Amino acid sequence: MPTLYFDWVTLPLEFAGVGFASDLAVFGERPAVLTGGSAISYRELAWRVQDFGARLGTMRRLAILAADNSVDSLVAYLAALAGGHPLILAPADNSAALESLVASYDPDVILRSGPKGIQLEEVRPVTRHELHPDLALLLSTSGSTGSPKLVRLSRQNLQSNAASIAEYLKITGDDRAMTTLPMYYCYGLSVINSHLLRGAGLVLTGLSVVDECFWQLFSNCKATSFAAVPYTFELLDRAGFAERDLPSLRYITQAGGRLDPGAVTRYAEQGRRDGWDLFVMYGQTEATARMAYLPPSLAASHPGTIGVAIPGGEFRIDPIPGLEDGELVYRGPNVMLGYAESPADLAAGRTIEELRTGDLARQHPNGLYEVVGRRNRFVKIVGLRIDLGQVEKILAGFGGTAAACAGTDQKLVAAVEGSHEPRMLAKMLAGELGLPRAAVEVYAVGQLPRLATGKTDYPAVLALSAAATQRPIASEPKVDDGPEDVRRIFADALERDDIGDDDTFVSLGGDSLSYVAASIRLERALGSQLPGNWHVTPVRELIGRRPESRRRRLFAPLETSIVLRAVAIVVIISTHVELVQWPGTAHILMVLAGYNFARFQLGGDRIPRLRRQLRSVARIVVPTVAFIGAVMLLSDKIHYTPTNLVLLNTMIGPQHWTDAWHFWFVEVLVYVLLAMIALLAIPWADRAERRFPLGFPVALIGAGLLARYGLVGVDILHTRPVLWLFALGWAFARARTIPQRLALSALAALTLPGYFDNPWREATILAGILLLAWLPALPLPAILHRVVGILASASLYAYVTHWAVFQDVREIDKALAVGLSLAVGVAYWALSIRVMGVAERSWRMAVTRLRW
Repeated sequence: MPTLYFDWVTLPLEFAGVGFASDLAVFGERPAVLTGGSAISYRELAWRVQDFGARLGTMRRLAILAADNSVDSLVAYLAALAGGHPLILAPADNSAALESLVASYDPDVILRSGPKGIQLEEVRPVTRHELHPDLALLLSTSGSTGSPKLVRLSRQNLQSNAASIAEYLKITGDDRAMTTLPMYYCYGLSVINSHLLRGAGLVLTGLSVVDECFWQLFSNCKATSFAAVPYTFELLDRAGFAERDLPSLRYITQAGGRLDPGAVTRYAEQGRRDGWDLFVMYGQTEATARMAYLPPSLAASHPGTIGVAIPGGEFRIDPIPGLEDGELVYRGPNVMLGYAESPADLAAGRTIEELRTGDLARQHPNGLYEVVGRRNRFVKIVGLRIDLGQVEKILAGFGGTAAACAGTDQKLVAAVEGSHEPRMLAKMLAGELGLPRAAVEVYAVGQLPRLATGKTDYPAVLALSAAATQRPIASEPKVDDGPEDVRRIFADALERDDIGDDDTFVSLGGDSLSYVAASIRLERALGSQLPGNWHVTPVRELIGRRPESRRRRLFAPLETSIVLRAVAIVVIISTHVELVQWPGTAHILMVLAGYNFARFQLGGDRIPRLRRQLRSVARIVVPTVAFIGAVMLLSDKIHYTPTNLVLLNTMIGPQHWTDAWHFWFVEVLVYVLLAMIALLAIPWADRAERRFPLGFPVALIGAGLLARYGLVGVDILHTRPVLWLFALGWAFARARTIPQRLALSALAALTLPGYFDNPWREATILAGILLLAWLPALPLPAILHRVVGILASASLYAYVTHWAVFQDVREIDKALAVGLSLAVGVAYWALSIRVMGVAERSWRMAVTRLRW
């Protein structure tokens, strides 16, 4: 094969292309681009770039590319750089932004995806613009909004910043980076540039980190790094990143905004344990991408800093009159040429020599820099200078709430994540800041509005004010749910109305008690079987799922855990009524409790997770104790004791069977849950569970089996009959491979026989475990889905109430007693979730008042 080179003979020397785009062929057969099913070598990539460059021509023209993370977009980008054509990058998935930039800059060539790759739309063969010789690339500072204000970058900007990044990240030809960010975003583009400079590989993908396919691709391609913005880390927590085994991972980079220091410390420590580094970085589009990085060895001890200047760059801090901290100023070869707001600006050369970042900063004695706020994030309302960043910190300090603030000189607008009382927050914030109440507006949102880059969308925050004055009166709810009703389904199931696009069922506080009702309605609304991870899938992705045909099906799959809960409660009550004799299903419910504990209660940071776990236990304890108290007051046929009111009969009650033992299952379940919550509240246990997601519950199984076989003399909290079953369910939820599930299934089959001295009971429990482990869903008549879902949702409440219902009725008809017991349980469930929803909202409001 002949040597490749780019023949820009007709191109003046001053218009030569960017080095890393022109020199691809020097890396030969090294893999340059990897996708799901193929790999492209540097030699082949160079051929493709040269071929596309021929289509662009040798006459220098202004081009715009609607870019995405595809091979075609990458080739077009590199061909423009190599050919010296100034290129505007626009988002491929936002036609309005593309058209806005086209209208503003009138490019000579428009490049966008078509059925056969990138289509080249020639507006004119010769440019009508005056293009400065140094101009190479134009990027927006506002993500995907289509703003006409662009950053003008030179060949030297791109080449020098790529070299600096490659130097401090120690990128080599053996590295392979996942493209987690869009290439039209300077951070995402810097990953591409720095890796191509060193002959490293790019794993091109548009998948999200919450998609299991992303991690399969990561493992298959042996990726060594990925880039993340602060919001990515929230998604990583939801996706169970701490549980993943990623032996090829060498480092994670973070930029795109300040990451909470607690998260920096947590991820830095996880990386230290698992053998990878966390690079916290700082940059702006005006500096091509990066200006600073924090050495990984200092991340855990100095998590609030941005580190030191990148190789070739330097910082200084200029004082600002009246402020304690000064403005951070950067100098280096990656500082932009200047801004462009119209085609006339494309003729300009360098208009700035240094970058005034607009960030307020201080330098620590050890040389590390810390950004403490934004100089231009101030508004002046009724004569008072308000620091919007400081307002965010005030709100963020309130219960860990995430907030974003925008404003004008007439009003302050804040968006606050979570279920808060906006009016109360606004009143307290106005008092804190000394502003008139009418000048402060607070809006509760499910997730802060964000740009495609993951940064906070402050114009969208400000727009909340205008939207509030234009919001139409809600129409009557529709009878049938559709894909667009996902928010309403979540709102109904979780008793809250602040459902955002990026929320998930788990992030909104969903648990096993509310899971069933939501899943049944979602399945009906979307017209298809839900994915196994729907409970950690963002609302926008659920809404975007293409519904299947509404053709009525006789049979349809329903999640196995739901079916087992419904069958178990029917069998339990039928056994107690003596309609049938089928013991063992209560222990299946205990396995399911462990399974759901792992699915819904183990994500997120330790303290917020602890609050969520305690709230879920309260949803079990409160309705149980309330019902026991009511029966003690109103009935003289059933005899409960004060030990029942505190759920301690199993521990200190009589050893022989009495009415007081009706609630043994609930009591033991609460003991196990509280024990697990207390254990995971210990930092070392929390770290162990995150690092060994399967090994941790397997160790608990071992502890439970010691008690099951009588090898320990103490039955801690009277959990001997169930701890190992709870832990077994937990382990099955964490099992990711067939060998893991086979091993756990074998463990269950070996340890169950002989424990209950009842082969039928043991076989029932084993059958339930195996169904849960191996069959994600069971085919049921579609007409029964709603009934089964309601019974599963109400199973706990039916268990609590049925003892007080069937006693007299079973003398008349046992089947009637079972039916009436289930009906009362469903009614108590409906009443309880409504009352607890109101109580939780009132509690949050009271806490808000107290904390302010």
